[in-house]
Amino acid sequence: MARRTFSHVVGFDDGSFDKYRQATVPVVGAVFSGLRLEGVLCGRVRTDGANATRVLTQTVASSKFAAQLQLVLLQGIALGGFNVIDLHGLHESLGLPVMVVARRQPRLSKIREALLTRVPGGVRKWALIEKLGPMEPLAGVHVQRVGLTREEAERVIRRLAVNSNIPEPLRTAHLIAGGIARGQSRGRP
Repeated sequence: MARRTFSHVVGFDDGSFDKYRQATVPVVGAVFSGLRLEGVLCGRVRTDGANATRVLTQTVASSKFAAQLQLVLLQGIALGGFNVIDLHGLHESLGLPVMVVARRQPRLSKIREALLTRVPGGVRKWALIEKLGPMEPLAGVHVQRVGLTREEAERVIRRLAVNSNIPEPLRTAHLIAGGIARGQSRGRP
């Protein structure tokens, strides 16, 4: 089997939001060819909703970049609070590998408690998280992956993590989403 390079990647992150006042949250995708930013995708998801997988699928599939993309990177498994992404569903609908990247291991017990006691559809959302299993440490970050091997995931992270441990498509999406949501970017992804 030929070695996959994943030269065309999109990284998604959401903008900040007030969970008590905002019904939708901006989501930004930074499309990269190697280390060059090629374009930006935008969408919106409902706060604590159930439309993240559909929005990401439509955003990618309807974009002019769809035919070239080889990998989807996500900054966490949920957007807009607890709008949990079905990684297997996203992988199947786009036909692309999907990888979640986080700086540190999430506190699953706290996430489980919040989902099961305070979030509409929390049982289904928790089942999506449980289905993936725990994040695995890899190349200075933690990942969950569907459709690519551990070795491929490590190569992607090492190649794209230039200015921090976070791959550039995710770092860039974070900066753009922050600028859209607050008028200026700040902080680390």
